[in-house]
Amino acid sequence: MRDRDARTAGADEVTDMEINEADGSNNPRQIRLDAQNKVLPNRLHRLRKLSWFECWLSQLRSEKKSIHTIRAYERAAKGISEIVLPGEESSLQSNFLNLSVEKAHNLLDPDTGRVDSWISTLDALSPSSVNARMAAATHLLKWFGHTMPEWIRRPNRRRPLPKTLNKREVSKFKSTVLEVKDPIVKPLTTMMLETGVRVSEICNMDVDDVDLDDLSALILGGKGEKDRTVLFTDLTAEGIQEWMAERRVRARKQVKEERRALFLTKNGHRITPRWVQKLMDKIADKADIKRSRLTPHTLRHTFASGLLERGADLVTIQRLLGHASIATTRVYLEISDQTLREIYKRAQMPIPKISSPSPDSDLQGTLHGVFPSSS
Repeated sequence: MRDRDARTAGADEVTDMEINEADGSNNPRQIRLDAQNKVLPNRLHRLRKLSWFECWLSQLRSEKKSIHTIRAYERAAKGISEIVLPGEESSLQSNFLNLSVEKAHNLLDPDTGRVDSWISTLDALSPSSVNARMAAATHLLKWFGHTMPEWIRRPNRRRPLPKTLNKREVSKFKSTVLEVKDPIVKPLTTMMLETGVRVSEICNMDVDDVDLDDLSALILGGKGEKDRTVLFTDLTAEGIQEWMAERRVRARKQVKEERRALFLTKNGHRITPRWVQKLMDKIADKADIKRSRLTPHTLRHTFASGLLERGADLVTIQRLLGHASIATTRVYLEISDQTLREIYKRAQMPIPKISSPSPDSDLQGTLHGVFPSSS
């Protein structure tokens, strides 16, 4: 029997387990699981007999990950579970997600090559999709106490410039909105253009979140579960006031829970991101704008670019957009093609000729002007 370090005398007793001494020192935070010296973090020891997949999903929910993020992470985990290495039973593929934390911990050890085999199946995906899958795998491995191998590198991807509407498209968009008969369209699109809110945020917005007197709205539980305040002008306030009468009619058609929503469909349901995108497609077709050019996020980018062109600083734009990092906001510093053309056109304007001064002239003032000589 090995002697336990006296410092671990107060630690919880672990039956049929042995303190890991592979590195020559006792570590009470790591527990031996098998003869191969695989160790499970002590925080997972009480979960070792439970389904690893359900425990991991619970962890994601406790971290306030969005529904879309959890769905993406789940897709990556299922992809890893479909890998069958040489010598493994083929039945493992169908049972992998139901394995215990203890068993999955050993099977997901990066040294086994399972992660490498899974990454090799991602070749057909775009760099951004591969990065998203690898982010999920990194989180999963970290949860198990593993780390992503150093030899695995994420593909480099060029961050695309934000798509914004040019002045002509904005004009066509606004004109078309006025022609649409559905009373929800004007206040909805005006608010999106004037606040830069994400489509999920405006779909989740309730009547009580909007303060028409203060010309502001409270975004509760935005991306990353962050709350913030967005501002708008009298134009949005007037549009919402006009909308409220129709909204009350629609609210009577549904249960009490959905009546709090600011924007409701004709059937009285809270609008969804998919519903908003379908509306954008209809407006794009009618305004003769490419559908790919008109999305809820395009309106958000157009709002941010407009602020920057009018002299707003990056910190202000970051707060209004709800970006966690100012590095995300900095992408708007890239000069748009339209702005670049305008600057180039101004730079190419002919420079006024400078007349030759007389010997007795008294030069004063600007580079491009010669004042009469003083007598």
